[in-house]
Amino acid sequence: MVVNVFVVSPDTRSERRIDPHITVEQLKGKLELITGIPAANQVITLLASETDPRVIAELNDDSKMLGFYGLADWQVLKVIDTNPAASLTGQLSDVSQVEKFELSDAEYASRRDTVLAYKKNHKMGRFADKNATPEPEPSTQNVNIPVGSRCEVESTEPGLSKRGTVRFVGPTKFSKGVWVGVEYDEPLGKNDGSVQGERYFSCRPNYGVFVKPEKVKVGDYPVEDLGMDDLDEEI
Repeated sequence: MVVNVFVVSPDTRSERRIDPHITVEQLKGKLELITGIPAANQVITLLASETDPRVIAELNDDSKMLGFYGLADWQVLKVIDTNPAASLTGQLSDVSQVEKFELSDAEYASRRDTVLAYKKNHKMGRFADKNATPEPEPSTQNVNIPVGSRCEVESTEPGLSKRGTVRFVGPTKFSKGVWVGVEYDEPLGKNDGSVQGERYFSCRPNYGVFVKPEKVKVGDYPVEDLGMDDLDEEI
């Protein structure tokens, strides 16, 4: 039989499973490893619970078993250090004693392994070349995919033909370059013609998709019935 209790000290808090048949002396040996407080410096108080700080007992007899004090589930073993200077109690959580690593603005600016150096090297943010020629908007002149034409989209799934109608050709807000919006004949898509709140064309949910032009073949592709409606009825 074991009891679930909370162990708290100036530097620690943990949930532990403890055998009520061990003695207070044995408990102190275990708590030294948990709290860092030497067994000889421990004063252990048994509290009712974390929300009820009533003192149930002082575990002041090292020879007594824990069951003698009525140890029960979810009580609290509060461990006090009678000689904190010897065990450095409290210093583990005192960040004021931690030596801080600091750099002056000049030292930081001189380093080559910083975000600032990266932005300088790649002319980003305030280091961008204000006189640089902006990148031209993507053009559809070299994309011979008329809107409204029938098409077939290259699929990574063997034997699956994804056919549909071209509904959009041009630049988008969700990614750079020219994209082709296709309304599939069957619900094999990912959207309804809109992405991230921006609408490019309209179709039924899961019938729309956006692909790169090289994935699209335009031609006389008749509508194929893949039997998706029948599959839906069988589910």
